[in-house]
Amino acid sequence: MSTILSPQRVELGRFFTVTGNRFRDGDTTPLEMFSEAIDMEWHQMLQTPEYREFCVATAGMLLGHAPLSGVGEISWVGAYEEMYGSLPEIWFTNKDGQVDERALARYRETGTVVAEWDCTPTTGDGDDVVPKRGKATAR
Repeated sequence: MSTILSPQRVELGRFFTVTGNRFRDGDTTPLEMFSEAIDMEWHQMLQTPEYREFCVATAGMLLGHAPLSGVGEISWVGAYEEMYGSLPEIWFTNKDGQVDERALARYRETGTVVAEWDCTPTTGDGDDVVPKRGKATAR
């Protein structure tokens, strides 16, 4: 029997795959979680017994969650696009299901995402200490 995953869960898994690849390559620069809709799915999953299995299946390791606020260009979009193509609309959707049409159009026109974020994955379970960001370009 196959399980149908929500778009938020699918994209969380893809985000975790990109994260796991970067961590395995030794890059510990925090990845910015800018989507309210996908972040909400992440927070819900953190409370479930299946979270560990989901992390291992997608990232190859257990991922923690840590607060980290910022604004600027989202650093991992290119890596995502190499693996999966363009970011789908769900990445530009807030927790109430409304799409930020302006941000989506800007991404489709320029290929970059400039956004705010307030958390990041880490290499462990629970809220970890996050390394300082490299240079972030606020726009």
